[in-house]
Amino acid sequence: MNKSLMSILACPIDKHHPLDLIPINEKEQVVSEGIILCSKCNRFYPIMEEIPIMLPDELRDKKHEIDFLKKYKDKIPENIITKTNPWHL
Repeated sequence: MNKSLMSILACPIDKHHPLDLIPINEKEQVVSEGIILCSKCNRFYPIMEEIPIMLPDELRDKKHEIDFLKKYKDKIPENIITKTNPWHL
């Protein structure tokens, strides 16, 4: 995901803007793995293989996202690992 997209993204749940970006793997202006965080509803949205997965809770793949959190738990801030919605470790 190109970092410039952050200027147009809003949370699909509460429409909050701007969102926070926590890059995990990035090269120049492209984030290949990371987290988009809505500070209003405390929801995280993973960026996987350069694609932001910003779906409503009922359409999200819990197992896939928990696996993502486990894989990068040493590179993600503790508050995201333990306190975000819709799930956490």
